[in-house]
Amino acid sequence: MWKYEKKLQYPVNIKNPNPKLAKIIISQYGGPDGELGASMRYLTQRYGMPYNEVKGILTDIGTEELAHMEMICAMVYQLTRNLTPEQIKASGFDTYFVDHTASVYPVAASGLPWRAEYIQSKGDIIADLHEDMGAEQKARVTYDNLIRLIDDPDILDPLKFLRQREIVHYQRFGEAQQTKWNDNGGAADKTA
Repeated sequence: MWKYEKKLQYPVNIKNPNPKLAKIIISQYGGPDGELGASMRYLTQRYGMPYNEVKGILTDIGTEELAHMEMICAMVYQLTRNLTPEQIKASGFDTYFVDHTASVYPVAASGLPWRAEYIQSKGDIIADLHEDMGAEQKARVTYDNLIRLIDDPDILDPLKFLRQREIVHYQRFGEAQQTKWNDNGGAADKTA
């Protein structure tokens, strides 16, 4: 299974709480292109994958997306810890606070809760890999948008790390399209 180390994949040490930024960063947890949907997408797709090499890529990336989800949750938590009622009201965090207090809840920046259709698992290798590549690019764009709006280096560093990992995942899914399953006319691996 997995060996879990009790540390984040990349350190998150935010010194200054900022609930306004938490409200937008949380989209990478529970939004349509966030880490929760990505991890569930890849870890779900792997079960129907008849090609071991691609199954391995889906497992690796899906597991890493869980680590990214953990980083985003740590960021949101650190940005909302120990807020006073005045800070909650002044920041516009009050609408979130009423329903979730300062708990990390999977929701998009727009306020729409996470939805199962974000998973997008079709069961067809070509459709799924193209969906996966598109999902990685949409996540990269979301990170680009967050980076444009944020100037705190404590927040920017982990966001830039996560953005770079989306690029690597896109490349890995592109490589998966070039593996031997595609070279042999789509015939399944005998070891699957």
